[in-house]
Amino acid sequence: MGSANTATCRAPRNKGKIVGHKAPFKLKDIWALRVRLQLEGRVRELALFNLGLDSILSA
Repeated sequence: MGSANTATCRAPRNKGKIVGHKAPFKLKDIWALRVRLQLEGRVRELALFNLGLDSILSA
């Protein structure tokens, strides 16, 4: 029966943090990320980044 008592003592994990929506990416930031990934030869991460953007835009 002590487990219910310990659950009430924990602090929330987002205490002191700003919660809610984040600002959307700016077009300049998107292209900066794409160029950086291309220059570093990180093809997998670039493909996942593009896929994520495409799936968000189509939803």
